[in-house]
Amino acid sequence: MKIVTYNVNGLRPRIAQFGSLPKLLNSLDADIICVQETKLRRQELTADLVMAEGYESFFSCTRTSERGRTGYSGVATFCRVKSAFSSDEVALPVAAEEGFTGLLEIGKGEMAAAAEGLEEFSKDELLKVDGEGRCIITDHGHFVLFNLYGPRAVCDDTERIEFKLKFFKILQKRWESLLLQGRRIFVVGDLNIAPTSLDRCDAEPEFENNQFRRWFRSMLVENKGSFFDVFRAKHPNRREAYTCWPQNTGAEEFNYGSRIDHILCAGSCLHQEQDLQSHNFVTCHVKECDILTQYKRWKPGNSLRWKGGQSIKLEGSDHAPVYTSLLEIPSVFQHSTPSLSARYIPMVRGLQQTLVSVLMKRQTAEQVNSDGDIIKESCSERERSSSDHCSTPGVPSGNSCSSSSQNFELLSSKTNEHSNGFSMEDTCNTLVTLGGQRTKTMWSIKPKKKAKRSSQLSLRSFFQKSSIPSNGVGNGTDTSTNQIDVPDSNHLSNETPIPENQSGSPKQRELNSGASIEDQDEVDVCSLEKEKNSFALMEWQRLQQVMQNSIPLCKGHREPCVARVVRKRGANFGRRFYVCARAEGPASNPEANCNYFKWAASKPRQK
Repeated sequence: MKIVTYNVNGLRPRIAQFGSLPKLLNSLDADIICVQETKLRRQELTADLVMAEGYESFFSCTRTSERGRTGYSGVATFCRVKSAFSSDEVALPVAAEEGFTGLLEIGKGEMAAAAEGLEEFSKDELLKVDGEGRCIITDHGHFVLFNLYGPRAVCDDTERIEFKLKFFKILQKRWESLLLQGRRIFVVGDLNIAPTSLDRCDAEPEFENNQFRRWFRSMLVENKGSFFDVFRAKHPNRREAYTCWPQNTGAEEFNYGSRIDHILCAGSCLHQEQDLQSHNFVTCHVKECDILTQYKRWKPGNSLRWKGGQSIKLEGSDHAPVYTSLLEIPSVFQHSTPSLSARYIPMVRGLQQTLVSVLMKRQTAEQVNSDGDIIKESCSERERSSSDHCSTPGVPSGNSCSSSSQNFELLSSKTNEHSNGFSMEDTCNTLVTLGGQRTKTMWSIKPKKKAKRSSQLSLRSFFQKSSIPSNGVGNGTDTSTNQIDVPDSNHLSNETPIPENQSGSPKQRELNSGASIEDQDEVDVCSLEKEKNSFALMEWQRLQQVMQNSIPLCKGHREPCVARVVRKRGANFGRRFYVCARAEGPASNPEANCNYFKWAASKPRQK
């Protein structure tokens, strides 16, 4: 069987990249696919995002309302199976659990007890760790699989460093408890830890990583721990085997990243021989472990960053998947899908109606029919069946139609008086209650949404001719602006000589004269508008040239830098700076980023 771990950096964009969820999963061609950083809230778990034919899925979403972490993180495990309800396949888990503290049991009315070995932690501490949706545990009979998304913490963020330390401490307690029970364990996912100097591109490791590296190494067999780093067990000396690259520095061009996506394993092998002390699960059952580099965003042939590549958005995650292939894994006992499966989420399966709700709806319908038949019909249907209404049993002939038409005319007149902002199409549906000898017509009028208008005027609007009539009659507005003075007919007939060859009546000649003036004015306005547009274009080109001249050249390559803005909260938040435009890479490579940095002259405005 094959296990894959992949930080998708948003499940929704990865599904869009591949066309559908089944296509994404099938491209990985694995029996168990563990994804991290789904960035989905629980109310967003719809069928197209969580269900795929031939797979069972298990999700954990963030539950915290902390600012900046809503809809953040999230993990999911997809298991490829032939049958979801009666199967002996190892890929289909016999049990599943959200989180690793034991407190997040969906569907139970009261709080569950903490998992064994976590008694030293308070429930608030455990719930805070599990509240960010960072773990799914699936029990596959022969082994227990932890799908993890480890917290990230930078060196100056003491609060997140404490959270990350507590996260791995609680996780270690849970591992140790399972190992004491004789269980085999797989730990896969983005742990946000690069354990050795072989696993990081930069020579000087950050402070915050040191303590986590020490913890990671203490868990490994080489340091008398119990876990194997499966990749290093198969490739002990491979260099530049990275799984993650910075998103905004183009570092993938030079493979300048880190290995933080891992597959760890602990426990004995499945063989029955008791005298083979050197046997373990990795040496006996792991065939291969490697990085699927074909999923990298940057590929040979992409535009170089300093030759325009920085303006091209590369498609894909900033991580690459890691896989392992297992051998000689026997089947397990017959079982069905655990209740944590996404197929049982209400947003996916829909709300199941109970027998009581169906009977109550029927009783309500019977009560309505006993009081009076309710018929809802459209205007077109009412026209087609108007003759039937006139001959309705129990209603005097002629009264129904006349009453309905009178009510319709009365309401129509009132509606026309107050119809501003309403659509007559919305008032078309009628609700006619037929009971006794009275006919009542009710109309529902819904407000029609008004189109939003932009308050910003365009340059063209300042030079458009006024559409107000020249006589100024009708709206009482002042029409002196942009109005052309045209002599009246008396003035033309008494003082203006009329050429003999001009045909038509005096009124027609007046209109022709006015039209010629208007045509001349149109020409003047068009030429003025072109002149204004030309001036605006030249001014914009001048500003662009000034901005271009203000961009400094990096010292390493003497090339224009790129401008960036500080996004991290602090004294320099919002401040602009310039850096080398080339992709980040090793200092020994002259083609890589020269690490040039310069603050922009202006400082951010204080709000």
